[in-house]
Amino acid sequence: MLLKYFYDPALAHASYMVGCQKAGEAIIVDPGRDVQQYLEAAAKEGLKIVAVADTHIHADYVSGVRELADRHGAKLYLSDEGPAEWKYLFADQYPHQLLTDGDTFSIGKVDFEVLYTPGHTPESLSFVLTDRGGGADQPMGIFTGDFVFVGSIGRPDLLEQAAGIMGTAEPGARDLFRSVQRFRQLPDYLQVWPAHGAGSACGKGLGAIPSSTVGYEKQFNPALQFTGEQEFVDYILSEQPEAPTYFAVMKRVNKEGPTVLGDHQLPEKLVAKEVTRVASKQMVIDIGNSSSFAAAHVAGTINIPMKYLAAWAGWLVDYEKPVYLLASREELTEATRILHKIGIENIAGFFDAVEIEATGLRTESYSEQTPQQLAAKIEKGEVILIDVRGDTEWAENHIPQAQRCFLANLPEKLNEFDGDCTLAFQCRSGGRSAIAASLATAAGVQNVVNMTGGINEWVEAGLPIAAESSGVPGPNRSASTTEAACQSQAVFWNAECPSRSKGTTASI
Repeated sequence: MLLKYFYDPALAHASYMVGCQKAGEAIIVDPGRDVQQYLEAAAKEGLKIVAVADTHIHADYVSGVRELADRHGAKLYLSDEGPAEWKYLFADQYPHQLLTDGDTFSIGKVDFEVLYTPGHTPESLSFVLTDRGGGADQPMGIFTGDFVFVGSIGRPDLLEQAAGIMGTAEPGARDLFRSVQRFRQLPDYLQVWPAHGAGSACGKGLGAIPSSTVGYEKQFNPALQFTGEQEFVDYILSEQPEAPTYFAVMKRVNKEGPTVLGDHQLPEKLVAKEVTRVASKQMVIDIGNSSSFAAAHVAGTINIPMKYLAAWAGWLVDYEKPVYLLASREELTEATRILHKIGIENIAGFFDAVEIEATGLRTESYSEQTPQQLAAKIEKGEVILIDVRGDTEWAENHIPQAQRCFLANLPEKLNEFDGDCTLAFQCRSGGRSAIAASLATAAGVQNVVNMTGGINEWVEAGLPIAAESSGVPGPNRSASTTEAACQSQAVFWNAECPSRSKGTTASI
């Protein structure tokens, strides 16, 4: 047997190729949309990909199962568990086997047993692997998908928080508790192969180690230490990271069947001098680094640097509208690939970054200042400081004078801004706040500052810090958490704006 691990750091996504070298066949478990990597790896090992399996309907990326089935004839192995509204709608177009608890399937001499492990989603499965080709009659490991991670388990609230299906979080948590009890009955020696690592929004506190064992997780995984159902439910529904809004789109896409990309062409190059006109009407994303963007950028464009594209484009792009890229030719292929992986396909064109330089259209800028430079201004109220981090980060610590608005909610609030005060943005280290600063300048805010180094540098400088004493509602405590992230404090639309005449306030 051959087991090969693939990891996409942009999405914190793990997928696997299991091959039977005696049969010359392979299966891909939880594939991403970029299927070429699997094809190349299989060819290198002298294997043919004959099958593909998903543990569940993924919410954070576009699955590659349909691409492999349509273009390469791979047989589909998909869940048939859960309610009717969570069935795959495209499976009948291809050779397939729909799976329920206790089913088995094989690739050569490698056997898979299906365990129904709901909770993260109603249809979630896990696959227990036995390598008969190696002479074993006992299982070796388990593909847990988004059920059990290294150091964590999958969150049960995504249907409610991202897809807006109310009343599903607590029942999902109780299903997850029962799935955990089943997991605890597995042999300690089984290896655990999850579909995500550290940085994924599919759970809290995920470890960065690629694999584990059932025994280790029983011993050290915080979510597996609860014996009572209610205390488990309370734990798993608290302090989860914000659920990206595009997760609802991914659920629908992966259920209905993603577009088959094939040999997809790159977006068309557009005339450089048209960039300001396009940016005044549509979203143009400059994927260059934030410091260069701060120093000089095209009016109306926003900045999501390449390393943040997978994490934040899904939050900020309107999937129903065209989007344009401002990128170098060298970066265009990777940027397009990343957007396709999260289901953004309507990339209407791109502007060549080199050609843009020659136009002289980079006429806008915003200021970058360190915490040391901003501290006195913040203390005196000369700037309005906006913390764009998430709930749990804010609860851990924050700058006393800061107002809070989660980055994904900022555009709608900025559309209401009619003041001339200075807005300073802050996050943990300066990356997300740079995106926020670009959104503010694109919205027409004149006086914008990004706090470089973020709260990390603020703390290192020994500047005043506060912690949330009364507690911030966790992302799962309310259906409107992300809105609350802009309204739970005395938010900046009512804040005094010293740069305006006495008695007036800025409105955001």
